[in-house]
Amino acid sequence: MSRREVRMDSVPALPRLYAEALAHQVRSKLTGSGGEQVLPAVEHVVSGVRPEVPRLEAYQALVGDTVRSTLPSVFVHGTVFPVAMSVLAARDFPLPLLGMVHLSNQVEHLRPIGVDETLDVRAWAEKLRDHHAGTAVDVVCEASIAGDVVWVGTSTYLAKGVWSGPKPERRGDREPFTAPRQTGAWRLGAGTGREYAAVLGDYNPIHLGALPARALGMKRQIAHGMFLAGKALAQTAPRAGGYHWDIVFEAPVLLPSTVAFGVTTTDALLSFEGWNAAKGRRHFRGAVRPL
Repeated sequence: MSRREVRMDSVPALPRLYAEALAHQVRSKLTGSGGEQVLPAVEHVVSGVRPEVPRLEAYQALVGDTVRSTLPSVFVHGTVFPVAMSVLAARDFPLPLLGMVHLSNQVEHLRPIGVDETLDVRAWAEKLRDHHAGTAVDVVCEASIAGDVVWVGTSTYLAKGVWSGPKPERRGDREPFTAPRQTGAWRLGAGTGREYAAVLGDYNPIHLGALPARALGMKRQIAHGMFLAGKALAQTAPRAGGYHWDIVFEAPVLLPSTVAFGVTTTDALLSFEGWNAAKGRRHFRGAVRPL
């Protein structure tokens, strides 16, 4: 599909995007049923994006990653994330951004990316589709260096309770969870979401405190999915060469909380899981493999 380029001078600020999204939602007549939902045929483009070293160092300290001169994959995601969010926050985007649930990520980290390299970023939305709990959409973000693609991330989000037609039936039951061997435990405080937001700028209200989270349908504030992915990859991602990684989020991590964590190795594949040991409920699962 041909997409029209929307060029921006710089990476937009996430707080401004969330404020714009809130204004759009207040004005919107979207009721959650009826009406055709169509994705805009656009891609947002920003050139000359430079990673910020102090931000990188703060990220490495926050998730327990190794201090090095190449960029962790989730830090790349955080750097380009506002470009992707600008697609979702646009007035012509058919789904409400605020309250949207993060379902999964698929990432190709094609080669090590140096902290001194400059990224050209483009992002677009695709594959709008029905889900038993609402409407799902993929947001693709691509980072290039001197014309060569070095990182491609696909994030899948869910607009809960929003359908373009009849609500589809749920297909099958979730498989019962059997915990793997536990290799660690993450003790996450109530301010974890605010700490991640301070580093990478993602001030989505569902992560910041109990009151804004409840206003958007959560029991209390939840951890950022990409913070959890960053902690998992700090223990599993290779330090040299390219790699593929993915993560699926099954249940939110309410803050404060303790997350049990386990890693399983099968040939070149590293699988990881995080779960609530007291309730026997999995929060996320994922895998890493070298390219």
